[in-house]
Amino acid sequence: MQRQAGGFISMAWSMPPLALFAAVLALQQAVAGAAAAGDCPTTCGDVAVPFPFGIGAGCYHSPGFNLTCDRSRDPPRLLLGDAAAFQVLNVSIVNATVRAARVGGINITYGVRGGGNTSSADEGRGAWRGLGDGGPFALSEDRNELVVVWGCDVVALLTDGGGSGNSSNVTISGCASFCPGTDAGGQAIAAPAGSTMSLTEDRRCTGVGCCQMPISVGRDSYQVRLRRLNPSPPQPPPPQGAGDPTVVLIAEQGWVAEASKSTRGYPLPVSFDETAVPVFLGWMIASTRVGADGEVPVNSTCPADAARSACKSSHSSCRNVSSSARAGYICDCDAGFQGNPYLATGCQDINECERAEEHGCFGECINTAGSFLCRCPAGTQGNHTQRNGCFRPVPPLRARSSTGLSIGVGVSSAASLILIVIMAIFIIRKQKRRRAKKIRQKYFKQNRGQLLQQLVAQRADIAERMIIPLGELKKATNNFDRARELGGGGHGTVYKGILSDLHVVAIKKSKIAVQREIDEFINEVAILSQINHRNVVKLFGCCLETEVPLLVYEFVSNGTLYSHLHVSGPRSLPWSDRLRIATETAKAIAYLHSSVSIPIIHRDIKSTNILLDDTLISKVSDFGASRCIPVDQTGVTTKVQGTLGYMDPAYYYTQRLTEKSDVYSFGVILVELLTRKKPFSHLTPEGEGLVAHFVTSFTEGNLVEVLDLQIMEEADMKVVEEVATLAVTCVNLRGEDRPTMRQVEMALEGIQASRENASGNLSAEKLGESNNVARDFMPSQEGRSMTEGTRQYSLEEEFLLSSRYPR
Repeated sequence: MQRQAGGFISMAWSMPPLALFAAVLALQQAVAGAAAAGDCPTTCGDVAVPFPFGIGAGCYHSPGFNLTCDRSRDPPRLLLGDAAAFQVLNVSIVNATVRAARVGGINITYGVRGGGNTSSADEGRGAWRGLGDGGPFALSEDRNELVVVWGCDVVALLTDGGGSGNSSNVTISGCASFCPGTDAGGQAIAAPAGSTMSLTEDRRCTGVGCCQMPISVGRDSYQVRLRRLNPSPPQPPPPQGAGDPTVVLIAEQGWVAEASKSTRGYPLPVSFDETAVPVFLGWMIASTRVGADGEVPVNSTCPADAARSACKSSHSSCRNVSSSARAGYICDCDAGFQGNPYLATGCQDINECERAEEHGCFGECINTAGSFLCRCPAGTQGNHTQRNGCFRPVPPLRARSSTGLSIGVGVSSAASLILIVIMAIFIIRKQKRRRAKKIRQKYFKQNRGQLLQQLVAQRADIAERMIIPLGELKKATNNFDRARELGGGGHGTVYKGILSDLHVVAIKKSKIAVQREIDEFINEVAILSQINHRNVVKLFGCCLETEVPLLVYEFVSNGTLYSHLHVSGPRSLPWSDRLRIATETAKAIAYLHSSVSIPIIHRDIKSTNILLDDTLISKVSDFGASRCIPVDQTGVTTKVQGTLGYMDPAYYYTQRLTEKSDVYSFGVILVELLTRKKPFSHLTPEGEGLVAHFVTSFTEGNLVEVLDLQIMEEADMKVVEEVATLAVTCVNLRGEDRPTMRQVEMALEGIQASRENASGNLSAEKLGESNNVARDFMPSQEGRSMTEGTRQYSLEEEFLLSSRYPR
């Protein structure tokens, strides 16, 4: 077989194109024939080697699928290609993946200048290599992650700028590792005893001393940039033998948790000299690199004769696949078959009748090629798709010899049959009504019991007044007619309805019935039931007769702040309305933080959750993610939930939720009002997000470059600068350096009072009092926080503040 493959290669140079194509096709057929005939090794040690992969010349489909079996060790090792960079641990034909391992992490070289005023001592660069260009492999886009350990106050960025002919240096993924210290709420955060890193219960990095982030863009090589957030951070001492304090690597998702079980609490082995780090590689047939503009090459699609080129089985088909880096095709067995589609007899029929009930057959099952037949056994009838659905029919009555008797029996039988049918219809309807009533009572009792535990326990009449029957809501929405839909998202739909008392309301209905959705509805009812504020949406009541409770709010008819602000054209909301809406929103959030019996953190402050009525009065809505904080605590540790772009970076990495998290989100809204740009999608040519770009421009004195042109035409620049100063203090990376929402409220009232006084609408006495309130915290912030802001917000912090995380 080796001589035959060599003969084809030596003859290729002297053949015309058509003959060359025929020769290549004949070579592929000979390779597949050799693999099918058993002339090629099928294992190496305990690892199976399925075709199109192979060991030795003539045993694999095409270049790139060749493997090497290193028998110099015991047990033998299976290597990818001819080099020893990757050891193959498993090959999957169904998933088109290879699980491979290589020794060591990413070698970081320090002293490389990143441009600007960045010191070379603060930055390191490295690269992840090994796959080579033009091969069928790329890193799997959903099975790997970037990991950083033994470093703190560092940011690692993964880019696609190396080894693939693509020099765009676009950020693909990244994560930040902070030093042990205090979180945004002033609570101490530290690693457990004997370790310099903090792990969750499932042994994932929390962002203290280590971090990890999924890689969603597959490449055959990567560039890594490591940057310190602090020029002189308190770097933790590495364990003995670890080498450089900071270790960066690309690994299979979940490997960190497994490896840490045998390293006494450390998330990774302390030495990489002999430790193999596993990764998942995806492969394709006829793999071709995708163009810089994302266009898939023509020659990467399925060939016209896929059966002759790759998909050898008569029960297989060709399927086009593409990733962000490469495009090609793979072969799949047809429905009802399983096996290896790259071999002539590789796809074998699945006998569904061996597990007939799993395929919905409760009668007699007959297997066919690629499918099966199901029917009731002979002598029975009924529904073979239901358990006990097949039954034997009642034998007919014997004919009577007497005609009169036959007529009498027939008449009586007809009358009896009619009576039975009438009774059956009556019983079925009664049972349906009884069943529906029981289901409503079940849901009512279940949801009512959970709700009343969180409502005012000693004022049960409040809960009784808030409960609205399901029939009332069906009548109000014309049985939830689609014409009454106001909008919605992935979690549910909002309908417009008119109650019997002529109140116009908005009814929130969840799409899915899972415990998390029920808990969020219950949480929203429990929170809104104790809130009575002009700028918070009012809850009329709820319906508990469905599997997921329905919430009934006051109808706010004028849409969201987002829809009014981000309109096409040069003009949007006037500056006076923007400043007033910001002040009203600050009052509502401050009320939640300090005026209710148990402080409430909203956790999802954004422009789409601020509703406007006909007079543009703002109302804060959507309390499904909110949390109540006991008065004797400064925060709680919880799973991260919110909207990227508005989310507090300290909360994202430490999972510590405090009142200052809402302050950060409100600061993003102030930036959005000043710039009229979307926080989750704006990106400058230099790679900065909206918040980082705004802070940089403010500290450099270039505020006018980012302001909305309409504001520059309508507003007093002194007032605008005061609002910008307040916004910068709110988005400070350090939570303890941010003001409270009560201080933000008083500052905005002072700013608005000074604006009205300039127009002759306020007395000098009121202006002086308001300005004193505004200055209570602003000067101290300008003296310290603005200086830190200039140092903190760099290109790497753009990764923390923008919404361009991989999803």
